[in-house]
Amino acid sequence: MSTETQSISAESSRKTARLFYYGNMLAGLLPVPFFALWFGGSILVYAMLRHHPNPRVGYYTQLGAYNYYALAGAYVVILTFAPGDFFVNWWWAVWIFSALALVPFAVKQILKINRETWHDIKIEK
Repeated sequence: MSTETQSISAESSRKTARLFYYGNMLAGLLPVPFFALWFGGSILVYAMLRHHPNPRVGYYTQLGAYNYYALAGAYVVILTFAPGDFFVNWWWAVWIFSALALVPFAVKQILKINRETWHDIKIEK
């Protein structure tokens, strides 16, 4: 009985580990509606990457998810009690706060991912 192995390159794992952070940066830098759109997209990305054969990819995906979902959860709690015209007058504040909360952490993590030594992974089919 022969088993086939598939190799996942170190560079592929590194690129995949950065994917969630790119979405977080876009959610922080683009106007407010993209933040909500990234919520759905992030669930898909998280589901695909959390159980990647390289455990470091799952680790970095989980860290990015903690940051984004904590902010999204805080918005649900805070904006539930916001006045009706809040987004008309204060949408820019939500946008700036999102950028300040998501972008610096994402940049820091992407730099950390780039500095880390990655190895090829062999998996059995």
